[in-house]
Amino acid sequence: MFRKWSNGINRIGTAAVVVLGLTVTPPVALSLYAQEEVATPVGVDAVIQESLHQTVPVIGRLVATRSGVVAARTSGPVGEFRVQVGDRVAADDVIAKLVSDALESRRELWQSEVRQYSAAVQTSRAEMALSQQELDRLEELEGSSAFSQAQMDDKRQQVAVAKSAVAESRAELSVAEANLMLAEINLYNAEIRAPYDGVVSQRHTEVGAFVTPGMSIVTLIDDKTLEIEADVPTERIDGLTPGTAIMYTLQDGTMGEATVRAVIPDENPLTRTRSVRFSAQLSEDTVLAVNQSATLNIPNAAPRSVTSVHKDAVLNTSGGTIVYVAVDGVASMQPVTLGESVGPRFEVIDGLSVGDLVVVRGNERLRPDQLIEYPGTGS
Repeated sequence: MFRKWSNGINRIGTAAVVVLGLTVTPPVALSLYAQEEVATPVGVDAVIQESLHQTVPVIGRLVATRSGVVAARTSGPVGEFRVQVGDRVAADDVIAKLVSDALESRRELWQSEVRQYSAAVQTSRAEMALSQQELDRLEELEGSSAFSQAQMDDKRQQVAVAKSAVAESRAELSVAEANLMLAEINLYNAEIRAPYDGVVSQRHTEVGAFVTPGMSIVTLIDDKTLEIEADVPTERIDGLTPGTAIMYTLQDGTMGEATVRAVIPDENPLTRTRSVRFSAQLSEDTVLAVNQSATLNIPNAAPRSVTSVHKDAVLNTSGGTIVYVAVDGVASMQPVTLGESVGPRFEVIDGLSVGDLVVVRGNERLRPDQLIEYPGTGS
């Protein structure tokens, strides 16, 4: 029994020595362990200075720069319609024709009047020339025994009357020519023409109806010169100056760029919005319609310069928002204060400077002051 007890004590002593040897590690061993720490590979990105262009979606609509009613310019019954709703017409194409018999007769009447007054002018000029010739002869006899002062006075008066007759005939001829021109204009306007290229969206009358100047014939829409109009909140107007480029998206997903043409200085007191017109190069291959909706990316405010950091570098901890900054191959933990979102980045209000390298890949497992490896450092 004594031997068994002695062997147990020996085993306990040996175990104590082993435990003591594991617990009390010499300083040299700790130094060697530290030298063997391996740097963790990470990805980094630089903090940059950029312009902040925040946008908000606003629903706009396509509007025609040229659309409206094509009206009659003269009176008469409608004799022929050459278009239907939906037909596309070019500028100066005949849309409808009025019955022009009376207009043609009126033109012929004034043509006769012009010929009549032209002849009257010629007659008056001949009579004036004859009176002037006789007056010249009397003036040549002045001072002779055959001269008569009374005859010369009468002849001078006849010349004056003849000149007045010529002026009167000329005036009557001018009136006749003006009436002839009006008759020709009315006859020309008996054919109602399209003032511009477009599509007929509505017919307002039919064959046989009597129309007068100003009555509606058709409604025409020019769908090839469309603009985008949007009611923009007043607080967003500062970022919309003429010439500002923005992006738009149509219902079918078509995207493009539009520029601000004009901001209408008329505010809606109910919605606190102002109408803004945008010029856009719309695709001719796309079927477009007036009042079709379009989504516009309106600037939230005037552009400003900000310092930004990539979103992948930001970590949310119980102590706040931090990033790891790569400094001489070491991950230095840095608290930051962030602002608004700038695409894939955050605005930096405090904590970082332009040019700082922040860890964007592999930062979830980092510890403060841990060795890291990234492009630009050694292994």
